Amino acid sequence: MVVTPDVTVAIGAIGLGRLGRQECRQYTAFDDVTLVGGVDVSADARETFEDAFDRPAYESVEELLDGHGDELDAVSICTPHTLHHDHTMAALEADCHAFVEKPLTTELSTARELVETAADRDRVLQVGFQRHFDPLFAELRRIVQSGEVGTPHTVNAYLGQRWITDHEGTWRTTPSLSGGGQLFDSGTHLVDAMLWVLDADPTAVTGIVDERGHDVDVNSALAATLDADGQRITASVCVSGAGTDIAPDDGITVWGTEGHVSLSDGDLTVTTPQSTREVSVDGDRDFETLTRRKLRNFVDAVEGTADSVVTGEYGLAVTAFLESAYEAAQRGETVHVDDLTDG
Repeated sequence: MVVTPDVTVAIGAIGLGRLGRQECRQYTAFDDVTLVGGVDVSADARETFEDAFDRPAYESVEELLDGHGDELDAVSICTPHTLHHDHTMAALEADCHAFVEKPLTTELSTARELVETAADRDRVLQVGFQRHFDPLFAELRRIVQSGEVGTPHTVNAYLGQRWITDHEGTWRTTPSLSGGGQLFDSGTHLVDAMLWVLDADPTAVTGIVDERGHDVDVNSALAATLDADGQRITASVCVSGAGTDIAPDDGITVWGTEGHVSLSDGDLTVTTPQSTREVSVDGDRDFETLTRRKLRNFVDAVEGTADSVVTGEYGLAVTAFLESAYEAAQRGETVHVDDLTDG
């Protein structure tokens, strides 16, 4: 059942680390949301949450659902990547809507299982890709989809960040919890933005990854083919976790039959044989604002007053691309997504 707009949405928070608590502060600022309780395996995180929000915190998802299942409408999941499937499935099976931070899961089969379960139970399943709410990326997508640079046929996407030195020793560099390194972390945002801008799905991926002496991938160089409504697009993706800045430095260039459009370092440029123009957009792009927008959209989707902007299907496509990339690097060959699906 969809929550009606005049009813407060009751949300449970799963994962009470820094980002999880930041998102809880956003939820409590909404007039139509009640924060019911939280979950974290860390006693310190639970204590910090209870002190900050005056709500109970539990060690397991089962305790939250057993104690509050009748009142919960939704859960918001911000836990290590490999735990997303189990936490989300438990929520869906309790008939809760689910917001899941990226990536949806680290395996294509489990991502598909969540998407199918959410559809069968008529639940909202939304993934935390905030670039869908960034006015600059939205304008890039509008330009590409408008046909201003013709039919897209090639895309180059890159991202660099001082990632490995800042996260060494945390769960993000522990394979059993992260599922991978920088490619599965900040790299998911880049892949999502590329697929969303082009409205495309991955069909085949090849490439290499380099751990640079660590337990997880740090650098990745990938080549892929994408399908945009029957149009073949050649893609290259470069991700580095050995950058020099804590903030991601990323960009996307799309080449079409009539020109190209580039987004790099916050600058958006459209080039055709006739002219080159710089594009400016209105609206804030800071992380806090984008987080608020994506959580607001999730609540609106639960209430039935808006469609989810970042559906589980987007998360599924990103997981398909990334799992194919890891498989390709391991095998030393091109991996076709359909073959991975059959497997």
